[in-house]
Amino acid sequence: MNIILELFGSGKDLTILQMCCRGFVIFWFSLLLLRISGRRSYGLKSPLDLIISILLGSVLSRAVVGASPFLPVVCCSLLIVILHRLFSWINIHNKTFRHLTEGKKILLFENGDFLEKNMNRALVDKEDVIQKVRKQTFQNDLQDIDKIYMERNGEVSVVKFKH
Repeated sequence: MNIILELFGSGKDLTILQMCCRGFVIFWFSLLLLRISGRRSYGLKSPLDLIISILLGSVLSRAVVGASPFLPVVCCSLLIVILHRLFSWINIHNKTFRHLTEGKKILLFENGDFLEKNMNRALVDKEDVIQKVRKQTFQNDLQDIDKIYMERNGEVSVVKFKH
C-alpha cells in the first residue's frame, strides 16, 4: 500500500513522479474508455459525442493533477462512458430521443434559393454557406447545386444536381 501511495500520492501536492504515474494510468484508462464508448464518440461529433469529449477531458484531468480523489474520478468517468453508450444505443432505436439529443438536419438551400427561416434557425448567413460550398465543390457559384443542408453535427453538406 505504501508503494502505491508513494507512486501516486494523494491530494494536490504531487511530485513530478506521482503526476507522471497518474498521467500514465489515466492515458491508458482514457484509451480504454474511448474503446468502450465506441467509434462514434470521436468520429461523428454530434452534441452527444462532444459531451463525452469535454466531460472526460475535464474529469480525468482532475485525477492527474490531484484536484479530486483518484478512484471517484475513475468511477465518474466510467459512468459518463456508460451513459454515452446507452444514449447512443437509444438514439439508434428511438427516433424521438435521437431528435431530442442530436436534432435534425436543416435544409438551407433549395430550388436556387436560400431558405432564410431555416438559415436563421441554423444561425448561419449566406456567406457562411457559400464558404462551405467553395470548400467542398471548389467553385464559387451555386448553379450546379440542388440542395444544401446543415447536418445534425453542424457540418454543411452540398448535393449537386444529377446530370
